[in-house]
Amino acid sequence: MTARWVRLPGLSDYSAVHALQERLVAARAANKISDTILFLEHSPVITLGRKQQAADNVLAAGDWPVVQVERGGDVTWHGPGQLVAYPIIRLEGERADLRAHLRNLEAAVIEVLRNLDLPADTDVRNSGVWLPASEGPPQKICSVGIACRNWVTWHGLALNINPDPSAFFRIRPCGFGGEVMTRLADHRPEISLDALIEPLAEALSKTLKVQVGPIAVQTISDIADQLRS
Repeated sequence: MTARWVRLPGLSDYSAVHALQERLVAARAANKISDTILFLEHSPVITLGRKQQAADNVLAAGDWPVVQVERGGDVTWHGPGQLVAYPIIRLEGERADLRAHLRNLEAAVIEVLRNLDLPADTDVRNSGVWLPASEGPPQKICSVGIACRNWVTWHGLALNINPDPSAFFRIRPCGFGGEVMTRLADHRPEISLDALIEPLAEALSKTLKVQVGPIAVQTISDIADQLRS
């Protein structure tokens, strides 16, 4: 089956998308749908991964929701200006390797950024995608955290395009200071979030070894209705 690529419009509520992911995971495990990748921006939210004491790295949540989730890792911020991709992928055959799946997400982002002449790379001690800084240690431009249920993946990656940098100083991103984070706008300000969706979809199709289909704009309600049919 050809993978489905969906762009959710506007800013998406985290709880609503989380519930949608759960339904898609169950449908994919039952082989009722094909592999699906959601592309979206979230309304501001702080999520806590499975790492112990992740909540201790929330400094000033204010009126933002703080949500405990199933993915690996520490505390993460999601919000406007950040391109999120949630691959709902059935890991079978040669794809049945969770660590390889995480590395494949990183590899797709690295390919997209290197095509923009940015020297993106991984870090041997930390997940995600990093860029060298003009001074000091590398900075993180993309966070990656995954979960798996019945060998179907969910959660995914968050690529910083042009978010408000102050958001990262309200947490300790993955235990670091907010200055560890960077964004595409600081390196290639002419590149918009929407302009990166198709290149990222194409890169993911290669690294995840899924058949690529056209990207469609659908609402959460539209997808939920299709799951009921």
